[in-house]
Amino acid sequence: MTEADPTDRRQPWAVELDFDRRTVRPIALADAGASMAAGRFVWVDLHPDTLHAAARDLEVFGVPEEVIEDALAGDPATQHARYPHCLHMVLSGCRLRDRDFELQRVDVTVGERFLLTVHADRVEFVEGVKRDLPEDFAHHAQTPSFLIYELWDHLLDRYILVQDQFEERVARLQQRLIGAVDEDLFAEIGELAADLVHFRKVLLPARAVLTDLATRRSRFVSDATQPYLHNMVGTVERVLQDLLADREILSDALNLHVSAVGHRTNVIMQRLTVVSVLFLPLTFLVGVYGMNFDNMPELHWRWGYAAFWGVTAAITGGLLAFLARKKLL
Repeated sequence: MTEADPTDRRQPWAVELDFDRRTVRPIALADAGASMAAGRFVWVDLHPDTLHAAARDLEVFGVPEEVIEDALAGDPATQHARYPHCLHMVLSGCRLRDRDFELQRVDVTVGERFLLTVHADRVEFVEGVKRDLPEDFAHHAQTPSFLIYELWDHLLDRYILVQDQFEERVARLQQRLIGAVDEDLFAEIGELAADLVHFRKVLLPARAVLTDLATRRSRFVSDATQPYLHNMVGTVERVLQDLLADREILSDALNLHVSAVGHRTNVIMQRLTVVSVLFLPLTFLVGVYGMNFDNMPELHWRWGYAAFWGVTAAITGGLLAFLARKKLL
């Protein structure tokens, strides 16, 4: 089996899974009904634009109409719904491109003999399942819900990767806050904080859906698969904890920077205050003897100029000694 061409996403992709022989075989979408009738399991991967064109071939799956409509118009928010003949899940893939955090919606519908996935773009975790399917199926598959486990396993790997990328961004911004800071840095910090909150909104419903799949009995999720899904709940919890730690580190780094700026401002204000204290009495003396009154005896005193400088030196020296004793210099 070859990996689907990422440049040809609109072409239907389908494989037949034979649990008796442990084989994976590519098939045409039109042959899906015959494979299911022969007792084999079918996985079909479609682009949303091809859903209506493939409606006749999909009739054998018995997918409810509301699931199709939701796949065409829904938001990329993790959720799930149970129907009499199938289980519908919406998985939110995500990726980081430079500073852009993007979500990728994947609709997953599981029946007794089929798995239908619908997504618009090339989604990394779905492509990972396709790539590893022949080997993993041959060694680990026991029931059709093995594919549910594989999808969630690769999805959580993507969540961990994105979390590691967020952690690296937090570390870089933390280092930049130590040096010179410009407005662009604060804008980047604001974007990162918003992305972390957005990522948390992805993880919380994923945890809820996994918990339901792992604890609630269903004919589409085998008892053998549920313990593995339950372990994944712990993985989501760890990613959430790491996410909260990154938010705290970013907040603490920003608070430390603000404190450092405040401290430097206080030092500058202290120095300006010292200068003001020194020049305030001198300014008073200059103001007094700069007045144009005739009856000012010091103006006609022979030693008046020298006395002025003597008083100035005495005041300055006294203030410097006082400020030094108070440790204000």
